[in-house]
Amino acid sequence: MYLARKIDRDLLEWSKESQRKPLLLRGARQVGKSTSVRELAKNFEYFLEINFEEQKRVHSLFEGDLSPRELCDNLSVMYNTPFIAGKTLLFFDEIQACIPAISSLRFFYEKLPDLHVIAAGSLLEFALSELPSFGVGRVRTLFIYPFSFDEFLNACGEKLLLNAKQNASPEYPLQEAIHRKLLNYLKHFLVLGGMPELISHYVQGENLQSCQRVLDDLI
Repeated sequence: MYLARKIDRDLLEWSKESQRKPLLLRGARQVGKSTSVRELAKNFEYFLEINFEEQKRVHSLFEGDLSPRELCDNLSVMYNTPFIAGKTLLFFDEIQACIPAISSLRFFYEKLPDLHVIAAGSLLEFALSELPSFGVGRVRTLFIYPFSFDEFLNACGEKLLLNAKQNASPEYPLQEAIHRKLLNYLKHFLVLGGMPELISHYVQGENLQSCQRVLDDLI
């Protein structure tokens, strides 16, 4: 079950840009980076996801020269996926596990700008500190965070309540009954937090005790 996020709009807008740079998604683990990219991939004919923590054998392709065309040719054969500009989305997940792959992003912008390329990773600050320089002006960065309260309301199907909250002001405050309903959701949100797996359990009808077990696992 996919829950819509604000980042979805940013990713879609990026995919339609004419002067598009490779995109680097940053954020803590389990905040929904990979899931959001997979949702975007539904707009493409071909999608290749490479997880550098899981697929160790692919690291060897990034040793030596980092020619984007050569990398794509090798990845295409290795994973039986065609690379067609505008139709293929290439996703490097957990890219912090392969430092040369991080360096390769800048060359995609310089040599293969029409290909859609997204990379994601956790704790990237440590990996980037190992690089003497990193694609300044050639890579775009977006941060993904846990669910906000607005995203939580939307996930709960409370779009009208969300609109009422957003349109309220000191001059036009919420009615007392609506305010109490909003506060009730806020209390649940403060107990749950905003991790996507936890929110998914909650909106599917799980009780708070069950959600607490999921939170314990995440911690």
